[in-house]
Amino acid sequence: MNDDNFYSINRLVDFGMSIAIAQQMVKTMNHAMSNMQTPIQSQPPQSIYYAIIDGSQAGPFSESETSRLIAERKITVETNMWKPGMMSWQPASKMPDVLRLVVLAPPPFKSEI
Repeated sequence: MNDDNFYSINRLVDFGMSIAIAQQMVKTMNHAMSNMQTPIQSQPPQSIYYAIIDGSQAGPFSESETSRLIAERKITVETNMWKPGMMSWQPASKMPDVLRLVVLAPPPFKSEI
């Protein structure tokens, strides 16, 4: 019998052994993954902000409170702000996380009536 033929006994044995090895690898990986502990996903802590509003230091404000003050136009990109970890007060325009809140704030509503 020709050994180059797919149906030769040597090829069939090799094929069968390959399948058996692949099944064992899958079984081992499934077992390892089922015993793996994954860290619990938690919400990252929200930033705390301070702002100079009407000439006075105000805060601390949570991210949601800062968003509300942005929507009320009490905090703008020119407002000096600070958060823990910063060396000095900076305009909101230099704080990427505050700029993200500014961009997400709705524009002022003007009635057409």
